[in-house]
Amino acid sequence: MGASGWVSTSLPYLTPRGTGQGDPWAAEAAARGRRGTQRIVHAGEVPAPADVAALFDVPEGEPVVVRRRLILLDDEPSELTDTYYPVAIAAGTRLAGTAKIPGGALALLAELGHVGVLVREDVTAGMPDEQERQALGTAREEPVLRLVRLTLDRDDRPIQVDRMVMPALRQRLRYQIRIG
Repeated sequence: MGASGWVSTSLPYLTPRGTGQGDPWAAEAAARGRRGTQRIVHAGEVPAPADVAALFDVPEGEPVVVRRRLILLDDEPSELTDTYYPVAIAAGTRLAGTAKIPGGALALLAELGHVGVLVREDVTAGMPDEQERQALGTAREEPVLRLVRLTLDRDDRPIQVDRMVMPALRQRLRYQIRIG
């Protein structure tokens, strides 16, 4: 693992936080004596990419709302995250804007009546494209991890898709599962 020694867990990003609480990334980083910030680089309606359309079960190119963020750890790029929402859920809400959302996007989704109860994550490794490499500051031959997270509500409807790209040499993903 690289110099940051960062171990990432998903659980803090799956539970809505109360209004007035900071975002989970800032809280997680602060708990480890680090500074976690994010920059929203774009928000609004876009045509659904093929993989996102398949997860939302809509035609490719159908409008969806996206929030594109650059995630920073101690002011260094740590992750690129695109979070997609169905238009029926997010259009006309703060999810479609670039302003920070008090309590975070999950709290807003909950206020709107959409609470995730099932999450599926798929992780793959590969080489970044040039835009990803530049944004993350990776070396030419440095691989990335790609994590795609699908969140479903209690009726098995998809409410959110996250696509994350992280430098593989600076990350370790940890999954802890309690059975029984």
